[in-house]
Amino acid sequence: MANYTKTTIGNEGRTELHDKLALTGAEVSINQLPAGAGVPFVHSHKNNEEIYGIIAGEGKAVIDGEETLLTAGDWLRVAPAAKRQFSASANSGITYICIQVKENSLDGFTADDAVMD
Repeated sequence: MANYTKTTIGNEGRTELHDKLALTGAEVSINQLPAGAGVPFVHSHKNNEEIYGIIAGEGKAVIDGEETLLTAGDWLRVAPAAKRQFSASANSGITYICIQVKENSLDGFTADDAVMD
C-alpha cells in the first residue's frame, strides 16, 4: 500500500475528504455556496475546533450572534462550543475549506514533527 492517497475534486457544492483520502486525524471539506445562499442550520461541536479558509468570493459568518464579513484570503478559527452559520453575499458566491480537528490535540508541527532522511 502506498504511503499517500490522491483524489480529484470536481465542482460539487460540498465535498468531504474524510472517506476520499482515508483521513485519520482531521476532517476536511471543500464548500461552495452560490450568491445569496447560506448553510441552512446553526451548529457547534463537542470536541472539534474548525478552521475555515476562504478561497474565493465573499460572505459572512455569524458566530455566537456576532457577524463577521469574509472574503478570499481570510482564515478563521472557531472554538468547538461557538454557535456558527455561514452564508454567501447577495452578489457573490463563496468557496471555502473547512478543517475540523480535535481541540488541543496538536503535539508538534512543521519542523518539530519532521524526520530528516
